[in-house]
Amino acid sequence: MKTDIVIIGGGPAGLAAALSARENGIEDVLILERDIRLGGILNQCIHNGFGLHTFKEELTGPEYANRYIERVVEQKIPYLLETMVVDIRRENDQNIVTAMNRHDGLFEVEAKAVILAMGCRERPRGALNIPGYRPAGIFTAGTAQYFVNLEGRMPGKEIVILGSGDIGLIMARRLTLEGAKVKCVAELMPYSGGLKRNIVQCLNDYGIPLLLSHTVVDIKGKERVEAVVIAEVDEHSKPIPGTEVEYKCDTLLLSCGLIPENELTRGMGVPIHPVTGGPVVDESLCSDTPGVFACGNVLHVHDLVDYVSEEAVTAGRNAAAYVQSVKENGAAPEEEPAVPVVTKGGVRYSVPAKIHLNRMTDRLTVRFRVNNVYQNREIAVYAGDRELMRLKKRVVAPGEMEQVILTKKMFADQPRPEEIVIALENPAEKEGR
Repeated sequence: MKTDIVIIGGGPAGLAAALSARENGIEDVLILERDIRLGGILNQCIHNGFGLHTFKEELTGPEYANRYIERVVEQKIPYLLETMVVDIRRENDQNIVTAMNRHDGLFEVEAKAVILAMGCRERPRGALNIPGYRPAGIFTAGTAQYFVNLEGRMPGKEIVILGSGDIGLIMARRLTLEGAKVKCVAELMPYSGGLKRNIVQCLNDYGIPLLLSHTVVDIKGKERVEAVVIAEVDEHSKPIPGTEVEYKCDTLLLSCGLIPENELTRGMGVPIHPVTGGPVVDESLCSDTPGVFACGNVLHVHDLVDYVSEEAVTAGRNAAAYVQSVKENGAAPEEEPAVPVVTKGGVRYSVPAKIHLNRMTDRLTVRFRVNNVYQNREIAVYAGDRELMRLKKRVVAPGEMEQVILTKKMFADQPRPEEIVIALENPAEKEGR
């Protein structure tokens, strides 16, 4: 098979990227999705809160996904379901995608561009090193959400949740509404990993305690979970002896972070960002491999699906421009060196991680997260020693993504900087100096 653009993943990122590529002049677009339906994780997110930025109204996950699915069907964009991509490689200036399904068997798709939109997965128990037996009754929060919302099955009646990611917070409310007793949510860090609104609406409104700086130190029960032991931790995340409390329960849910699905990306040899776990990309969301773009949670874990869609539109538009350039010139134009984006003062990472200034659009959104909860800070952006902007923030937290908008005008008629710096600064310290 041959096509212009292959999109791996039919969730919110893949759907938005496909529509964007089609709207920007590329007819030959193919979506490959491993599930039995389009929509991705949104199909099991039956709570509302989606679409406020994109559609200016509050939708459930399936409603949000269906807005895009209907447009994909209307525009007759082809897609293959129950199709697993097993390899991507670069060969003769083309990207070769190897995939398989029951109908076609093992097949290859030759594409000028590939958009990675595989999403992310939950961190399992094996990555957490919790001592104890391996009884039934331990689920990731997303698995429990699938059972309750799509299968109509309850994972248990007395629940303890480890980790305060958004899925765990939402499942605390969901299970309570279905009649379960959620004993508590324990969080290793001194701050929650979820959105503030979810802490209020899913825990506070239902009287579910959130234990910050706590973790599970033991799981009791051989056949089925019978209890978990939770202890307070110190500033080094080590359990403090004497603080252990046993909670009787039959189920433990894990909501301890999300990991971008990047096995295929690594297999291609694309550099992976050490903080995000996603590919390193430039302002067009293109990786170091020509014609390979990334967007959504495979790039970095987002807090709002609206931002996933917005990012995917950018990836689709830039992939379309790349394909048109290849068709016209036989190859993509040579690039000038990119300017690295450096993060300091509590900013963990940025997407993009580098910027080709000659290819910048009028407005470039740079998204990032911080490494702790900070109050009364300023986000400062520098081009070398020159300050580009400064934003005052009353509170910044790891659970909520931040962003700055860079414009082409900021760099016009100025020498090319060695680096662009995004820093979190304390104005009180400056005043003190």
